[in-house]
Amino acid sequence: MCGIFCLLSLSPTPFEWDKTIHQHLKRRGPDSSQDVTVTDKHGSYQCVFSAHVLHMRGLLTPQPVQDDTGNVLVWNGEIFGGLPVMAKENDTAVISQRLSSCSSPAEILSILSSVRGPWGFIYYQKAGDYLWFGRDFFGRRSLLWMLNAEVLTLTSVAAHTYGPDQTIWQEVPAVGVYRIDLKAATESSTMTFEVYPWAHAGNNVISTCIETISESLPSGCSAVMNQSGLALTSPVCPLNTSIPETLNEPEIHPNLYQSVKDLEQLLASKENNAEVNRVIHVLSEAVRRRVQSLPFQNRDHSPPENDHASVAILFSGGIDSMILAVLADQHIPAHQPIDLLNVAFKLQEPKKQKESAKKNKKHKNESTNSKTDDAPCRTSSPFDVPDRITGKAGLTELQSLNPERKWNFIEINVTQEELQKMRRERICHLVHPLDTVLDDSIGCAVWFAARGAGLIREDSDQRLFASSAKVILTGIGADEQLAGYSRHRVRFKTSGYEGLIQELAMELGRISSRNLGRDDRVIGDHGKEARFPYLDEDVVSYFNSLPVWEKADLSLPRGVGEKLLLRLTARQLGLSQSSVLPKRAMQFGSRIAKMEDNQEKASDKCTRLFTSCKE
Repeated sequence: MCGIFCLLSLSPTPFEWDKTIHQHLKRRGPDSSQDVTVTDKHGSYQCVFSAHVLHMRGLLTPQPVQDDTGNVLVWNGEIFGGLPVMAKENDTAVISQRLSSCSSPAEILSILSSVRGPWGFIYYQKAGDYLWFGRDFFGRRSLLWMLNAEVLTLTSVAAHTYGPDQTIWQEVPAVGVYRIDLKAATESSTMTFEVYPWAHAGNNVISTCIETISESLPSGCSAVMNQSGLALTSPVCPLNTSIPETLNEPEIHPNLYQSVKDLEQLLASKENNAEVNRVIHVLSEAVRRRVQSLPFQNRDHSPPENDHASVAILFSGGIDSMILAVLADQHIPAHQPIDLLNVAFKLQEPKKQKESAKKNKKHKNESTNSKTDDAPCRTSSPFDVPDRITGKAGLTELQSLNPERKWNFIEINVTQEELQKMRRERICHLVHPLDTVLDDSIGCAVWFAARGAGLIREDSDQRLFASSAKVILTGIGADEQLAGYSRHRVRFKTSGYEGLIQELAMELGRISSRNLGRDDRVIGDHGKEARFPYLDEDVVSYFNSLPVWEKADLSLPRGVGEKLLLRLTARQLGLSQSSVLPKRAMQFGSRIAKMEDNQEKASDKCTRLFTSCKE
């Protein structure tokens, strides 16, 4: 993974770029940093490329990579399939060699279409004076753009400024790749982005693509579809939209299938077994590719030093992270630990003036409230939030499945003071340009979790511990594909399976702009790489191929109906109580949502992000 940057100026006048951005980029890539400047022979434009490398694969390859003919590549990605990459090879070098041999746009698109894995890239093609850039199909790697006074800036991460001179950053839409004709741009003093879309949206791909891009275009730019009609080939199959008439009208059965034994009954059918076994196969392969593509020097079989792991998992004890842990356990050598990153925000004590007024009500409802996700409960620690409790229960399950494995359950405890400090210094810049209360909550929770600094308990003792893992697995993508959110139930109740299918199609279509760019920026700030097994191309293709009622049955209660296929998979893998845990959003499970204004809505603009960057 890398922090990549390009500044394109249509003027030969020297310029300076924001040093704060440079600091953010360097934290993403601590192993190598360098810059390359390309200038047109007539001095009509200049490009400054900067790359900061997190060494993950093969031999360390400094970027930007400039070949013998003058082409320049900055690449932030991983090749997990589609193109051959040998054990000692670096994927950046492989991509650079492939692109160097291209003489036409079709050849470039063919190479990019072949890559299986996350990527963001910027490529200067000297022949023809073209600048290419873009993100993968799902947008798993961040790329931002901003145009100011004939200067276009592309970067993995920006810096938020506050006030009348604030710069306007936008995420590059993950609808295709873009090409700028630099000669034409200098002649007209305007920048036009030629779009090469992903061919996955059917007949309306052109209008939808341009409409999406137009919403986030930098001021002063325009976008046009390429005149050749070329497109990237979609890496996943289309979503199955079939709806049997007998299933079109939802019938709610809240009292059916509420236990592990009920899941076992469902699993007993031959048809369900076949589907579950297929899920295990494709998901296991996705995890294998992501836990074995590690820095070359860490892939030997020598015992780890000081119990340090190479792979960590964002871990709540919920079904998504539990399945990732079980599958990672199958592919990581037995002597190597696995870090389980569990974040909790300190429970705030109620204000004294409210205590007496609530005292009687609290005692009356205490036994009931202790069973709910969002109610306060008696705890032995102010950090015993719901995700900490389910995380510890999940740890017990994993230890029973493989007692020989060293599971580093890292308790990451965050106080309000530290939250405010790190939001102000770092996180507000990383979340930007997203700006809602939800972005703040998730961005902060993931940032502290990915940092991996906390406590581990051994017998009755505990000690400080910091995760050394460069690879962090995250369960994002499961809810979006398998109807895991409460809004999916609402849509199902109001519009049946047809409405649910529309909702799921929208979820995957917007995941790049709502989640993935932000999470990549936040996790990458620690010099670590986010990897998303549930968004592996083969996994998504398999889920897309199934009719919706085989993936979820929202006529069944919470904890069973949503992500039903994944729950059956968990049971087949040997998991028990975690397989029937209801979905709990990270901001509630970690209790970060309780640390701030409880009257806020998730979609509200978050003033804390603005005021933090202002200070």
